[in-house]
Amino acid sequence: MAAHAAAPTGHRISMYGWGTPVTIGVLYGLYTSTVARQGGPVTWGQFWLGLISAAVLAVGIYMLRHHGRVLPRELRAAAWAALVGIAVGFLYSLSGASIFSSSGLGLMSGAVAGGAAYYLFYTHEDGAGHPAPY
Repeated sequence: MAAHAAAPTGHRISMYGWGTPVTIGVLYGLYTSTVARQGGPVTWGQFWLGLISAAVLAVGIYMLRHHGRVLPRELRAAAWAALVGIAVGFLYSLSGASIFSSSGLGLMSGAVAGGAAYYLFYTHEDGAGHPAPY
């Protein structure tokens, strides 16, 4: 009796792979260039600013989602807090706000995101960092 050969499967792009980070990065890049424009005409500098900020955020999200499990939950939550805080503070600084208000808003949003990430990691993992069995 002959067995069926396994059909070759193509590598699919999933939302867990690059789909979500690229989507968030593109939206962030578009918003970055819109805020930097401040009602004026579109320039190449704003285009490159949006493209680079989108790429940096997308790569940061991808790296934390796929390679963040090697970190303990406290450091992983701090990494998410830093990513969110830097992204929000940078975006707010483009609007012409002072460095102190941009830093304050970035620190506040980073603290909230870090607390939420730590709570999520703490309630969904066991003591060794493995996903909870439920």
